[in-house]
Amino acid sequence: MFSNQAYGTETSMTDYNPSNSLRSAPLSAPEMLRILLATSRKVSDIVFSPARPPQVEFAGGLVEVRTQGLTTLTPEDTRRIATELMGKNTQARQTLETQGACDLSYSVEGLSRFRVNIFKQRGSFAIVMRVVPSSIPGFDTLGLPPQLADIVELKNGIVLVTGPTGAGKSSTLAAIIDRMNGTKAYHIVTIEDPIEFLHPHKQSTIHQREIHSDTPTFALALRSALRQAPNVILVGEMRDRETVEIALEAAETGHLVLSTLHTIDASKTVERMAGVFGPEDQHMIRLRFSKAFRYVVSQRLIETPDGNSRVAVFEILRSTLRTREYIQKGESEGRSLLDAMRDGGLEGMQTFDAEIEKLIRARKINFETGLSYATNPGNLRLQLHDFHEELQREVEAPPVCA
Repeated sequence: MFSNQAYGTETSMTDYNPSNSLRSAPLSAPEMLRILLATSRKVSDIVFSPARPPQVEFAGGLVEVRTQGLTTLTPEDTRRIATELMGKNTQARQTLETQGACDLSYSVEGLSRFRVNIFKQRGSFAIVMRVVPSSIPGFDTLGLPPQLADIVELKNGIVLVTGPTGAGKSSTLAAIIDRMNGTKAYHIVTIEDPIEFLHPHKQSTIHQREIHSDTPTFALALRSALRQAPNVILVGEMRDRETVEIALEAAETGHLVLSTLHTIDASKTVERMAGVFGPEDQHMIRLRFSKAFRYVVSQRLIETPDGNSRVAVFEILRSTLRTREYIQKGESEGRSLLDAMRDGGLEGMQTFDAEIEKLIRARKINFETGLSYATNPGNLRLQLHDFHEELQREVEAPPVCA
């Protein structure tokens, strides 16, 4: 199960009504953040939106937080908060003005670090802040599949961690980097927008570069990294064609490249990688990617029955003779990456639906909730026919009298 600390889940929610919040002057950003984080032991995100009170997210849901000093935010409030968060970051201000949104990191000493996105909407500002845990989560804390420890031993190639926003991709990569840092004498370069987890030097030397403050773009930083003698390069996100091309080049020239993509499963990841190129280049990209990739790890977070936590589910595609062939030549009936993952248990592969089935049978997630996250809900429902009948009998059974 995903750690509450690492993935922002929560076991209880309490009202918070600070005695010192009744004041005429507006609360500063650090004061507001202290109040909001005090509402719950584990908050994953904070949202400031005009016409709504400040909101915190835990276990995948938003909860309004009303204080005596501040209830419903006005456009002036969110503009003031945005201005304070950006501070002297002129690049963020310029990006917000010209592009309508900007990313930055923000920290409050003694409280937490935050990944911040400020964006314009309906003529005003809105703000979403991701709470970054102060400590780097470990494999056990996150409940990562044990076979992912093999990534730490890789010497070259590409490893992609995919999933929707908020699925914990950054935490998974941070855990992998931290294990490398503690066991390998490597030079590791990370390129992030913005920097989330701060990695201290251990056995490895780690240099972390942030987009805008340290380098203008992922592509430029990645190309520079090739001249910085790294063993491992972490690219926060594969955003465009140039970044993908340089990442492939880095993998092909003996570097290990770790990155993320916003795709729903392993098969869609391959299509996304090829899809950033024109039709005339896609066959060559498939060929190069099939030779360069080592793992595609996709992840989803599913609510637990009590609604107060989430459990992680992982799909793992690994480089084998069979999977490389399917990527090169394309998938067909009976020759799909999903088929390869279903058959690849001994090679460390697994599918979402098989893992969801295990969680449902173990009653760690609800039957219908699990189906809603499945890749093929119809097939999974058939697989769980016996279990569903058992649930029905339990519901229909008369109560036992004392």
